Amino acid sequence: MLHVENHIDNHKESGMDHLRNNICNSCITTENIRESHVLVLYTGGTIGMIRNENGVLVPKPNAFVKKLRNYPHMYDREYTEKRFGSMGPLVLPMTATDSRRIIYNVLEYSPLCDSSNMTMDDWIHIANDIKQSYEYFDGFIVLHGTDTLSYTASALSFMLESLGKIVILTGSQVPIFDSRSDGLDNFLSSLIIAANHNIPEVCVFFGTNLMRGNRTCKISATSFEAFDSPNFPLLAKANINIEVNYRTIFRPCTLEKFYVHTSLNRNVGLIRIFPSMTTDLVKTFLQPPIEGVVLQSYGTGNVPSNREDIIKELSAATKRGVIIVNITQCSTGHVSNLYEPSKFLSDAGIISGFDMTPEAALTKLAYVLSKEEWDMQTKREMMQTNLRGELTAGRPPHLEDLDLVEAVARSLKISSTTEYQELGSILFPAMLNAAVQSRDVIKLEALKTYGADISQQNADGRTALHIACCEGDLNIVRCLLRMGANVHIKDRFNRTPLTDAIEFDHHEIIKILMQCGAHLHGNACIIGEKMCIAATTGNVKRLKSYQLANAILSQKDFSGRTPLHFAALHNRTQVIKFLMEYNVDMICFDKMNQSPYDLAIAAGSTEAAILLSPPK
Repeated sequence: MLHVENHIDNHKESGMDHLRNNICNSCITTENIRESHVLVLYTGGTIGMIRNENGVLVPKPNAFVKKLRNYPHMYDREYTEKRFGSMGPLVLPMTATDSRRIIYNVLEYSPLCDSSNMTMDDWIHIANDIKQSYEYFDGFIVLHGTDTLSYTASALSFMLESLGKIVILTGSQVPIFDSRSDGLDNFLSSLIIAANHNIPEVCVFFGTNLMRGNRTCKISATSFEAFDSPNFPLLAKANINIEVNYRTIFRPCTLEKFYVHTSLNRNVGLIRIFPSMTTDLVKTFLQPPIEGVVLQSYGTGNVPSNREDIIKELSAATKRGVIIVNITQCSTGHVSNLYEPSKFLSDAGIISGFDMTPEAALTKLAYVLSKEEWDMQTKREMMQTNLRGELTAGRPPHLEDLDLVEAVARSLKISSTTEYQELGSILFPAMLNAAVQSRDVIKLEALKTYGADISQQNADGRTALHIACCEGDLNIVRCLLRMGANVHIKDRFNRTPLTDAIEFDHHEIIKILMQCGAHLHGNACIIGEKMCIAATTGNVKRLKSYQLANAILSQKDFSGRTPLHFAALHNRTQVIKFLMEYNVDMICFDKMNQSPYDLAIAAGSTEAAILLSPPK
């Protein structure tokens, strides 16, 4: 169950439903205030624990949010109570350098779960909660105990398919409410990153590091730097500024909508090679119902070459259809066929896990084996395929020998890291946008090869996809989406690429954006106002744009009037016919208690009145 602190009677409305309604209804009526909404799933763990009278750490239900409201750097009381009232969501205070208000809601799980008790059912629970709230928030944070945090992060990275928004898992070694805690910085930094940065991955934030979730492992039980990403660089570093390495970000490059895969195969396990391991142990471990095994071998993938008995049992299991994935016991590096002992494993049908962590390999097995649409050969291939940035097959990824920004930097005699980053943030967006405007697909592909982030924003926060949706070239839009362009990025004016496509009435582009998971953002009443203006002017094409974007065509404006009201008032019969085709609410009343038919009669709109006349 979910507990929503300070919300209404859960018997009348579920926590998740109330949260979504709260988000929709609490929006202010102006468009000039930029906001980001973050959902926090508080599953449990040390971060929210409180010391009892004996000084022992214990979880205390329904206390987390109440205590957060006492921390001025986590809760702007004056602003929040003026805007939402005393029982509204949490809002971070703004500083001079902030460009957005960060509003966050906390869903507390009941009961709170110690991470050592986490199961696959809990992973599915978290994934489903993200699915239900996906269109209402810009980013997601999962507060989690540290012991199995890497397992949950790895599992979610596979379960959340075609992810277009950031999901950050974080926790702490010391409770957030202790006087000396890492929890406060971890939580606050995660909120700021989730609200402001375009990183469509499942991540882990700890210390000052943002890491790819399926590349992490816990390395210390006592250090504040408890997690590491041994075989992959950081996604971002939280110093005085948040420094994001956009080149390392893994972006979905398929024209698919966000989807949650909630079926996992539980017949998987880990076995670690050790000296004098018995044959019986291996044989017993590999018996049905086991279907997938992560084998942790020595060094670069070695097993004892004089243990033919073990090799025989492993080979027999693979012949029965058990998928066995070989990874190294070492904290860094990867397996290979460099030595003869590792060649024995390959001959026995065991496949390479390259440089995957144990957590990533195990959760990926559970995911891949649950895919009923894949045959056994496909499953084996998928285990060796880089699905979510979890492995590096062959040599590490690299940039072209001639890095474009580096070449320009040399010519301008730029040497400092800050200036170098600024140059890239100016150069690449300008060149990407120029390529879009000239319809040059080859140049777009070349720029990506040279290290351009295809979703990099210019000074106004606009991306190449924003420009393409204004220009209306479907081929360019498809190209950008296949290169991993993100459909959810908001510019300085809170406009997404879908907003631009709607306001230029590019219907085919709207369709493909929706196919890739785009959705309407912002205040529903403001969207209603825009549709009412279209109805007033007889702009059926614009209303069609909103319909393709899944807008509610009966959405009311701030006066309670719908597009049908305005079409009736101004005798726009083509608009009325269009709206009736999509079964809008014909008997709806504005704040003056007038229906569309009433307005048509009052305005003398004869044709409209005939279309809207109620049945006798």
